[in-house]
Amino acid sequence: MFKINTKAPDFSLSSTEKHNFTLKDKIGKYVVLYFYPKDDTPGCTIEAVDFNKLLPKFQKLNCEIYGISKDTLHSHNKFKDKYKIKFNLLSDEEIKVLKLYKVWAMKKFMGREFLGILRTTFLIDQKGKIIKIWENVKVKDHAKEVLETLENIINK
Repeated sequence: MFKINTKAPDFSLSSTEKHNFTLKDKIGKYVVLYFYPKDDTPGCTIEAVDFNKLLPKFQKLNCEIYGISKDTLHSHNKFKDKYKIKFNLLSDEEIKVLKLYKVWAMKKFMGREFLGILRTTFLIDQKGKIIKIWENVKVKDHAKEVLETLENIINK
């Protein structure tokens, strides 16, 4: 896993913005990258809706939010429309960024092992450095915790 205060690996992915997202283009802003397993599933929906509710507060802190999964852009757009999500979702169908960020790993569920996305969130500062990592995220109140962490960092 990555260490705090190390440079976040740059990448480019298809975005629901209709053009590619490239992390290095976000230098000068705080960025929340949250990796989630699947569009329109219970936990992932709670997480997306909670980040969406707090989006104006993140934006006031010069912070953008991006959700990343291996779902297609078509799936992402349906998910965004259904829940009126106002931030962009990024599609990593080839699992390149998931592997780059070390969130693609063996998981166990109901006695079955399979490869999947480890629910993980990265907070990246205005210089492109990772300033906080949440692993094995529990979705309840997670977006609020990320916002409070960002507020504490900014208000130091």
